[in-house]
Amino acid sequence: MKLFNTLTRKKENFTPLVKGEIRMYSCGPTVYNYFHIGNARPFIVFDALRSYFEYLGNKVIFVQNFTDVDDKIINKAREEGVTPKEISEKYIEEYHKDAHALGIQDATFAPKATETIDEIIKLVQELIDKGYAYNKNGNVYYRTKKFADYGKLSHLPLDDLEAGARVDIGEEKEDPMDFALWKKPKNDDEISWDSPWGKGRPGWHIECSAMAEKFLGNTIDIHSGGQDLTFPHHENEIAQSEAAHGCEFARFWLHNGFINVDNQKMSKSLNNFFTIRDILEQVNPEVVRFFMLSAHYRSPINFSFDLMMAAEHGLDRIKTCVENLEFLIKNGNFENGTKTLELENYKKDFLAALDDDFNTASAISIIFDLVRDTNTISEKASKEVIKKALALIKELCGILRILPEEKYDIVDDEIQNLIKERDAARQNKNYSRSDEIRDILAKKGITIKDTPQGTQIVQQ
Repeated sequence: MKLFNTLTRKKENFTPLVKGEIRMYSCGPTVYNYFHIGNARPFIVFDALRSYFEYLGNKVIFVQNFTDVDDKIINKAREEGVTPKEISEKYIEEYHKDAHALGIQDATFAPKATETIDEIIKLVQELIDKGYAYNKNGNVYYRTKKFADYGKLSHLPLDDLEAGARVDIGEEKEDPMDFALWKKPKNDDEISWDSPWGKGRPGWHIECSAMAEKFLGNTIDIHSGGQDLTFPHHENEIAQSEAAHGCEFARFWLHNGFINVDNQKMSKSLNNFFTIRDILEQVNPEVVRFFMLSAHYRSPINFSFDLMMAAEHGLDRIKTCVENLEFLIKNGNFENGTKTLELENYKKDFLAALDDDFNTASAISIIFDLVRDTNTISEKASKEVIKKALALIKELCGILRILPEEKYDIVDDEIQNLIKERDAARQNKNYSRSDEIRDILAKKGITIKDTPQGTQIVQQ
């Protein structure tokens, strides 16, 4: 398998440090609101990559954190007259609701920054002891220029980084490029913890370094996140972790491309800012997942409700094929079935696409090829061929988790009797009654299709 490593800017053969075990860290949300469509892309993409690794037989230790102490959380708590913990706990719960709707698995470990304070303080002290950090009146900063490889992930020249650096009011940095590891409270009511440098709270970057080390060790296989995190967040994680431990922090860095809304950058001022909760009021969650995986993860992607509808039609093609094949297997006449498919070729091509920098777009196009070709031969193939084709479609979709879980059977006696009555009405050419029953069933969430094998029930 080859993956594009942001660190080297090229595709490299991926093998984990420990055979059969993959240690992944992916940056999670800052929990002060529902997560938005831009957040959803890395959550879905790297969940799917984890799923593929597991399909291949690997044990995956997947860590995705919650940043549950931050200026935005503190400000939201003040606005609502509650504690920061109440805000963060509320939106962690809401994250899980939306993530589960999108088919995203729970992380192996989902640490919170507030539950990692001891490890953060220990890491900051190690950096101070090694001369990479310094205390200025209760604020601890990282000496960026002391780390010789600073900028190696973002590939930005040091002169450009210096030009963009700044010192905010109240900061006492030795150099504008230095960044905060520990922050003393700005107000008496601000959440804080005791430390060797006085009361305070961690900076954003040090949280991820400490949580990755705690659950995955000093060197991990894959660190992932959105492209916007490359600098400064991930660059600073490397500087902290490698300075403290003297070894490589992450062997592979994977970053997904940006997402625009209606070809514009998402912004509240442009009124094009959508949380996943907003979107799920209009779009089924499996469509959102399918949409995200229909593009290569490193490519920029444009979100619009028109494109969502196109994705829904594409997913419906796969779902309809599955429903038709299941019905055919149960009710079809296969006496003269001779057509066949080289099913192993589809699987081989599908896996090859995922092995080429996790190209889910190409992989899904192969599923469409399989669906099209299976539809073409379905009435002329043997039952065994149709069963194998159906199993393969489900297997490939299952790797990416793009088909929703099967629905509960809601075809009760009343509905069965209505279907029998409609069949009798059609035989007697009483088409008005037949159409009337079709409308009654539609209101109950049942769509029916007339096929050569009989009446097929499709649950909406």
